[in-house]
Amino acid sequence: MTATDSAATPDTLREELAAFKDPALARGLAQSIRALTPTKPDSAPITLMEVCGTHTVSIARNGIRSLMPDNVRLASGPGCPVCVTSNHDIDKVIALAKVPGLIIATFGDMTRVPGSSSSLLAEQAAGADVRIVYSPLDALTIARENPEREVVFVGVGFETTTPLVARAIQRAQNEGLPNFSIFAAHKNMPGALEVIVNDPELSVDALILPGHVSTIIGVEPYQFLAERYKIPGVITGFEPNDILQGIAMIMRQLHEGRAEIEIAYARSVMAKGNPVALAAIDEVFRTSDATWRGIGVIPGSGYEIREEYADFDAMRRFAPAVEETVEHAGCQCGNVLRGVLRPDECPLFRKVCTPENPVGPCMVSGEGSCAAYFRYL
Repeated sequence: MTATDSAATPDTLREELAAFKDPALARGLAQSIRALTPTKPDSAPITLMEVCGTHTVSIARNGIRSLMPDNVRLASGPGCPVCVTSNHDIDKVIALAKVPGLIIATFGDMTRVPGSSSSLLAEQAAGADVRIVYSPLDALTIARENPEREVVFVGVGFETTTPLVARAIQRAQNEGLPNFSIFAAHKNMPGALEVIVNDPELSVDALILPGHVSTIIGVEPYQFLAERYKIPGVITGFEPNDILQGIAMIMRQLHEGRAEIEIAYARSVMAKGNPVALAAIDEVFRTSDATWRGIGVIPGSGYEIREEYADFDAMRRFAPAVEETVEHAGCQCGNVLRGVLRPDECPLFRKVCTPENPVGPCMVSGEGSCAAYFRYL
């Protein structure tokens, strides 16, 4: 057999992809979920939380909640990186944008997130040079093309994007790019999960674990959930049947009285994660305390640039004056991120806060719970 013979044809690929949305398979998985779902002695709902913004959107878009038994609650957690970025960190980015002559390179969602009194979009309208990019490598290109200007890339995200930023810093150092730096507000997921499972207002029974993050960190960082707290977790993909399969696996664990971390996304996630990406993170960053919107300071849940790469730390380089942080009155984004409030339970939802006029980041980001509810529910 030749390589051509063994290669997947377009028709084969279409058939395989179609299986992830196959209605018959979805019905079968939904039946399995109903058959396996246990009943609590106090008749309280079984709460499953997803902690990935892509899961949040997929669950809403595909009507997954409507397929759940009446006693199952799907809660959305702190899985949107833009949303969990604190108001104070947003104010720092805005302060950097006000530095004369500086170019801010950022992902698009960040431009519309309101800080205490402004946003990157407002600063751009006032004359700041704010540019939307799709990768930190795009920011490197801007720095090369504008050697007389300082370029700051706004680094937010979880372990999925942190290795890319680490590599960008390494490349800038190797190339001798003196005009490139990073505003680092990266976070790691396991620390937030420990806070979530200890939240008495939430009472999480199991976790739908993030697929993208897990491609980097693997399984081991989640093991404490099962071993210490007896909370099952399943690493899950993003198509409708991926999510239903993950929920079915969770329900089987609950039905059998087990608490383990399992992988339902084996086509992308390996138990050990991505050692090369993890090494890049460890080379450039060290863990630090980080402030999460709605949760507060979580020890060891953030990343800061190591001393060896301190020249690429934008806050150290420019030290801009940052205004006093003011939280937006009435915005319940923090409680939505904790999973204790549905977006439609916020008094501002659809009335004052809309995608065209967002009060909080949960309505700004394409992965935000409020934006997903507004669009699909």
